[in-house]
Amino acid sequence: MKLLIVGDPHGVLPKRIPNEKFDAVIITGDLGKADEARKFYMNGLERERKNLPEIKKDLNFSKRVWKEISSSSLKVIKFYSKIAPVYLILGNVANKDSSVREEEKKYKIKLPHYIPLLRKMKNVNISKNVLRNFNGIKIGFVEHFLDVSWVNEFKPKDYNEQMKKARKQTKKAEKILKRFGKVDVLVCHAPPYGILDKVNFSGAPKNWQGKHAGSKVVLSYIKKYQPKYVFCGHIHEGKGVKKLGKTIIHNVGCCGDYLIKNI
Repeated sequence: MKLLIVGDPHGVLPKRIPNEKFDAVIITGDLGKADEARKFYMNGLERERKNLPEIKKDLNFSKRVWKEISSSSLKVIKFYSKIAPVYLILGNVANKDSSVREEEKKYKIKLPHYIPLLRKMKNVNISKNVLRNFNGIKIGFVEHFLDVSWVNEFKPKDYNEQMKKARKQTKKAEKILKRFGKVDVLVCHAPPYGILDKVNFSGAPKNWQGKHAGSKVVLSYIKKYQPKYVFCGHIHEGKGVKKLGKTIIHNVGCCGDYLIKNI
């Protein structure tokens, strides 16, 4: 089985894809460009660190963000769905249609809903917490989740609220991975904790630098079940490959990065 594995696109297409026949395209999350949202979020964290007042979102900001994410996400998927059937997870950027509806209600405006459009597209599969069998090759897809390990590592200002959310999502992820059991391939958004997950992106807050943003739940799963491959993204500067026991872990990168695997 020949796979084209695509790192978090963020709206960027590769300069060139080899003219080969692929059985499937797998995408590790974060389809759309989110420069507006990322800049706002990172600036907010830095202001929080300096005890400066929070800058509030407004109607125009919301319009710009969702237009950017929606149009670029659809562009990416239209491109890859012409190559082979696409199997994707949504990552942590704009991963819920309910988020769009909340802002529509708040600002009394109409915003683009790209996720329902993805579901209607030919050759496109949003693979949310599912185990797929490709002619005997088992591939597990787990959605992005907030891991307790991340909250403990980064200690956000709203620690208690985030920890409550993380405990719920972590427990759910553990159940899903236990249900998968041993797979040939695990596709997840965040890397395993301590592997290809160190934050050193210059735009990240100073108190984030050098910390590990990976998942201890994913790490535990790999140690126990030893899948042949793990494909992830999320921490773009962590792009690379490492081995843990019998498992080969690829942080596939972002923004046009990809790799080809025969499994």
